[in-house]
Amino acid sequence: MRIALGSLLLLCAGSGLAQDERAAFVAQTAHDFALENAQIEAGLAAASYQQEIIDAITRPAEGKPWSAYRPIFLTAARIADGRAFMAEHQAALAAVQADTGVPAQIIVAILGIETNYGRNRGRYRVLDALYTLGFHYPPRQAFFRKELGELFALANEEALDLNTLQGSYAGAMGWGQFMPSSYRRYARDGDGDGKRDLFASLPDVFASVANYFIAHHWQPGQPVVVRADAAAIAVPPEQASYEPGFTLAELANSGFRPRTAVGHDLPASLIALEGSDGPEYWLGFSNFYSITRYNRSPMYAMAVYQLSQELAVAAPMVAP
Repeated sequence: MRIALGSLLLLCAGSGLAQDERAAFVAQTAHDFALENAQIEAGLAAASYQQEIIDAITRPAEGKPWSAYRPIFLTAARIADGRAFMAEHQAALAAVQADTGVPAQIIVAILGIETNYGRNRGRYRVLDALYTLGFHYPPRQAFFRKELGELFALANEEALDLNTLQGSYAGAMGWGQFMPSSYRRYARDGDGDGKRDLFASLPDVFASVANYFIAHHWQPGQPVVVRADAAAIAVPPEQASYEPGFTLAELANSGFRPRTAVGHDLPASLIALEGSDGPEYWLGFSNFYSITRYNRSPMYAMAVYQLSQELAVAAPMVAP
């Protein structure tokens, strides 16, 4: 019987790990996280290759231009649902905001973008996602293989069932879609029950998202981003990332000026997006960069910011 080359490769991809590769992963993970080899072997034995996960990661929403990306998340329904969610949980959100300085609307916007306020927390087994990407997706194999090790450690620490744990195709989980390493480092017990539950405890979820921003240098009371006008001869400066690296004066010399007064000369980066009416230019400050630590896409960070602005209009927080 003849088998097409593509089908043969797929069969090989899903058939399991080479013994030396498997042994190396088990040994390294056991060493890094002080786990028993048997625990890791049992996890690998339960994991399944999923071609659908490979298909999904090759067509992320971030591949779209801003003009197509924005309408996915900035919908009337998502805004209305977010306002209702903020009103329902106002006391808990206000307490976290007062304690951390992270605005409630930013926390809720993250949940709105990530899981539509908990409605869509992912349908893939996290174990399968990280196994598939860690051993069958060469572009980011090292990252996902490390996250698979973090998952084994997390399950051991938090008594999570790897066979039932579900999340995104990339292995993110819970209301805020934390990767295993982020869960281990940044999750917080917000309700005081001694557990860090990002699946069923909203106080834990709120505290954990806020803590993620604190760890990534959120600056309370500082701006996030402002729209900029570009001169006819504007030349975008070279920048390696969206970490603020220019003064407003330097950006003005390049032809980019904020439309609204910022107050003082904060360091900024230039964000260029493909809008529905042509290029859009924005100046991103330290807090914009903090949002990109959740997801490196500037479009993601902009969607979070713009959704947060819509939520803040109708649901201002009152300190508890």
